[in-house]
Amino acid sequence: MATENNSNENQQQPRKERSAWGHIIRGIWRTPLGVFAVVMTTVSITLMLIGMAAQVSGFFHNPYVGIFVYMILPGCMVAGLLLIPVAAYLRRREWRRTGVEKDHLQLNLSHPKHRMFLLGFVVLTVINMVILGVVGYEGYHFTDSPYFCGMVCHSVMAPEYTAYKRSPHGKVSCVECHIGPGAEWFVRAKLSGLRQVYAVITNSYSRPIPTPVEALRPARDTCEECHWPEKFYGKKVKTFIRYSNDDQKNPERTDIALHIGGHNPVTGSFEGIHWHVSKDVEVKYLAANDKRTSIARVKVRRPDGSEDEFVKSDVEVEEGYEPKWRVMDCIDCHNRPTHILDMPEDVVDFGLLSRKMNPDIEGIREDGLTAITMKYESQDDAKKKLVNNLLELQKKRDPAQFARHEEDIRKAGEYLLAKYLGNVWPRQKVLWGTYKVHLGHQFADEGYGCWRCHDDEHENSKGETISQDCSLCHDEPE
Repeated sequence: MATENNSNENQQQPRKERSAWGHIIRGIWRTPLGVFAVVMTTVSITLMLIGMAAQVSGFFHNPYVGIFVYMILPGCMVAGLLLIPVAAYLRRREWRRTGVEKDHLQLNLSHPKHRMFLLGFVVLTVINMVILGVVGYEGYHFTDSPYFCGMVCHSVMAPEYTAYKRSPHGKVSCVECHIGPGAEWFVRAKLSGLRQVYAVITNSYSRPIPTPVEALRPARDTCEECHWPEKFYGKKVKTFIRYSNDDQKNPERTDIALHIGGHNPVTGSFEGIHWHVSKDVEVKYLAANDKRTSIARVKVRRPDGSEDEFVKSDVEVEEGYEPKWRVMDCIDCHNRPTHILDMPEDVVDFGLLSRKMNPDIEGIREDGLTAITMKYESQDDAKKKLVNNLLELQKKRDPAQFARHEEDIRKAGEYLLAKYLGNVWPRQKVLWGTYKVHLGHQFADEGYGCWRCHDDEHENSKGETISQDCSLCHDEPE
């Protein structure tokens, strides 16, 4: 009987009314947008933590996983957190529209439940901020890594990334040269990166990637963080070795002493090639085309304060190009300091020098050059055909010799194929000699190198010219 009475009393007790906050929190779970926001936030946080743990443990080394963990998931997490209050707002607006009366939201710190709610909110906010901070920090380093630069857009950056890995700067991060220190250039680079991402997604990027890079940061802010033009280097002996088709065993050897120069501590003056980038000298030039291979004017400010301008009167500005004065720095000569690609003659001659190509095989130099300079539709096409092309050329030249040296000829073909794959990307329109260098005179007939200015044709008001005297830059070793 007592039990029955208690049951009746419980049934008669009115249900406790929820607070305004209770209606909001409960209401979020009854709206599709609210459920979606909570689930997206929770799943994003969980996957981020799993992804970071997997990367730290070395479980994966994939740039696309990194993009997902450090870029996509944080965006989803932030979007989910923002959608939760939006869902709550829409829920209350729906109540007002349908005439459902609900109390105004209030925060009363004297109320135990309100205090617990506020404490929970602060704790969750701190946790979320810590997670976003850690992910943001790791994401910052991930997007600045050479691995990200070279592998995320692999089909686009394959030529540059391949050359970078074997270059003298292979241990220097891309951003140290392309961005450098400071927030200003970091922001510029990231904004420029958005445009480049769009070009990749829409497949509208240039093939090959155009050079020189128009908005590259001045070398004084990047290169000179490690290299010191003021340091006196004096002379450096460089050796050039060249074979010929007529003599594959005895190369022509040329030794020259380059006048690298710098600040000479004995004389106190700036000497040699590095005079151009001395802190006491300013050289400016006005190019007539976007490749900077045609120079119309050169201005020089010397250490004593005197200034001079040299003009080449017959230079015509390329149609559509707007000339702009540029202060000369390291990159104007060292235009491929990291992304160095070989030329076919250098590849074959090094093969003979290192005996990766047997110099005893008659015609191997000529046939090797022919095989690697043939037109191949793609790198996959070269993998299928290049070695066989060399074998066929040698077989036609001398069947008896081919029978004796077939294994060596095949090894030579494999060496040439490896070099081809490291220097030519037909689908990116990067072929032999696509990217030319300004160091020396190798491509002087196309406007590259020292003779852009040192041509005895740029003349000042006194009739003096920028000399083409070879001894200014090099002489014979002592």
